Amino acid sequence: MATKFSKETYLYWYELMLLLRKFEEKTGQLYGMQKIRGFCHLYIGQEAIAAGCMTATTPDDKFITAYRDHGLAIAKGVSAKSCMAELYGKATGCSKGKGGSMHFFGLKENFFGGHGIVGAQIGTGAGLAFAEQYKGTQHVVLCFFGDGAARQGILHETFNMAMNWKLPVVFICENNNYAMGTSVSRTSNVPDIYKLADAYDMPGDAIDGMSPEDVHNGILRAVNRAREKGGPTLLEIKTYRYKGHSMSDPQKYRTKEEVESYKQKDPIEHVLGVLTKTYKVTESEIETINDRVKAEVEESVKFAEESPWPDDDELLKDVYIQEDYPFIVD
Repeated sequence: MATKFSKETYLYWYELMLLLRKFEEKTGQLYGMQKIRGFCHLYIGQEAIAAGCMTATTPDDKFITAYRDHGLAIAKGVSAKSCMAELYGKATGCSKGKGGSMHFFGLKENFFGGHGIVGAQIGTGAGLAFAEQYKGTQHVVLCFFGDGAARQGILHETFNMAMNWKLPVVFICENNNYAMGTSVSRTSNVPDIYKLADAYDMPGDAIDGMSPEDVHNGILRAVNRAREKGGPTLLEIKTYRYKGHSMSDPQKYRTKEEVESYKQKDPIEHVLGVLTKTYKVTESEIETINDRVKAEVEESVKFAEESPWPDDDELLKDVYIQEDYPFIVD
């Protein structure tokens, strides 16, 4: 049964999704100006996933994702300032300027990356869940990956172990239809990715990723199951990225008409419509939110521009950590 969401929830969704959209649009602009370099993957179009996940979880729940990580990091509470500084490679970045676009991290926000190796976070996410189970907490891990990573062997190894141990993890495939430029239908005889769960007797479901309401409800069911020691769930959240796989993607594998058809279901416009038509939110209230988001993005750019570069002596730091682990010997 669909949940009746409050005006406050829709306002939260609108501001969060707008912040993610505007941050990514500014990132794309700055990349074109060569202020940001290296690999860069934008989250534009997928914002409803971050929004729905946030209202269905607690701050103590942990997120881990792939390299299209800007949106989930900011949603989880990593500041836009530290994220933009990371994109610039500055010392004030959320990974000290060493990770760049693909390796955002926020320990105190329970955001565990940002992983550049396709599918690597699937096993690591299960490891985080094992730690929560071992410590006896009620915390759940949300492990995000793309439709391309669903074809990696680590997924099957992890699913088997996670079900065997009933780990408190929700596996979330953000299916945006294309693994780089290869469509889902060309990579597998099973285009419905959620059905991969059947081989492990794992609950699985497909969710409309352009609807924060549907995402919230689906995530909440899975998270509650995990908290009640029911083990993992696989959710295939069907979404769409408006931009290319990365900033260097010419997007010749899809038509402009296809992209435009998905933009007709834009989650930000949907939520804005609910606010103005159902909850009678005024144009002035919306403008206040818009101005606040614009200011936050502009402040993040100013912060990144004015932040220092990492010192040379940072080069070999954080590669290995030994002093906190006395059981490691030379």
